Amino acid sequence: MEIEELYQIYKEYPVITTDSRNCPKDSIFFALKGENFDGNNFAEKALEQGCKYAVVDNAEKCKDERFILVEDTLKTLRNLASYHRKQLSISVIGITGTNGKTTTKELIATVLCKKYKTLFTQGNLNNHIGVPLTLLKITSEHQMAVIEMGANHPGEIRDSVEIVRPNFGIITNVGKAHLEGFGSFEGVIATKGELYDYLRENDGYVFINKNNEHLQPILQKISHSSYGINNTNADITGEVTTCSPFVSLKWKKQNETSYYNINTKLIGDYNAENILAAICIGCHFDVEANEICDAIENYVPKNNRSQLTETPKNKLIIDTYNANPTSMLAALNNFSRMDFSRKTVILGDMLELGSASDEEHLKIIKTIEKANFQNVFLVGKIFSTLANGKYLTFENINEFSNFLDENQLENQCILIKGSHGIHLEKSIEKL
Repeated sequence: MEIEELYQIYKEYPVITTDSRNCPKDSIFFALKGENFDGNNFAEKALEQGCKYAVVDNAEKCKDERFILVEDTLKTLRNLASYHRKQLSISVIGITGTNGKTTTKELIATVLCKKYKTLFTQGNLNNHIGVPLTLLKITSEHQMAVIEMGANHPGEIRDSVEIVRPNFGIITNVGKAHLEGFGSFEGVIATKGELYDYLRENDGYVFINKNNEHLQPILQKISHSSYGINNTNADITGEVTTCSPFVSLKWKKQNETSYYNINTKLIGDYNAENILAAICIGCHFDVEANEICDAIENYVPKNNRSQLTETPKNKLIIDTYNANPTSMLAALNNFSRMDFSRKTVILGDMLELGSASDEEHLKIIKTIEKANFQNVFLVGKIFSTLANGKYLTFENINEFSNFLDENQLENQCILIKGSHGIHLEKSIEKL
């Protein structure tokens, strides 16, 4: 079936699903494949559950006109999203970066929603499947869209922007993550910079952190607005006023003398740059300053991203969704500055660092040594190998959970951070 014909079907039935366990009435099921499953095998079930059509790439599964046969279901999904995007005239902001993508995306959307009907990526659905699914949720009612794009290998951002076709873009930062896929830190910069490349080629517009030394050189010849901490040369400048534990800051436009104050529910002074990014974008799109402040003050982080949780025994700073050297160092340095008398850190291995893994984990250990933490617990095979008896180590989360059963932590402020694959979140109920 040609994409134009499929698009007409989509216009009549505009809800897309790839999960046979979640089949809204009259939706279209795309039978995607994974390492351990073949969606074609669930197409009939999806129709039984309420789907109107099932898009498949296995002719043997086509039993009647409700089955739409294509050469490749994933390619077709992406082509459909691309075709849909070309029919839209709204402003689309593409966002990528090593750290802070999801938080910044949500802050931007929260601000823009004060004035515009805005669609934005839910959670972290920022990969080769999540991006087209997000685009296909845009309707004629939406005035703006904020699309998060992740990457773990060269060319992935370029593939995404060709579908997303952003008019505006922001790279939050570049850091040492997914080095196995990128090959080097320079590979990270080049891949994230694919967003800038697209915007440069298509007369786009960029929002840039004026303080970021890695982004400035690759900005060349793109219209932009800037923001920065304590940077009076930026269009939007800000200054952290308190961070114990929630971030408060003041900000102003370059041509103004008076500051606006914001008291957030975000942990970590590293979030100040994410906040300023949202402010910068809000100002560009003429959201009133008081509305910007209100939106950010009322934003509450979730999904184990820099959350403060109080249990009957402890205060927990939970950041277990992901970890890399850049974000880990930022979290530790911020935690060391917090005004708590009894501090404990629970750190999990940082995964996907390739040949740089040992070096980067040793840097983290040296950072811990310089800090005054009451307790240090390291979870994962890498930390266990490198800690050299300096701290209590556990090869996996099960070992650590068993330890907590016998050793209760009380009256502590506890930073919990590690790669999602270490599953530190499983320890939270015991703290």
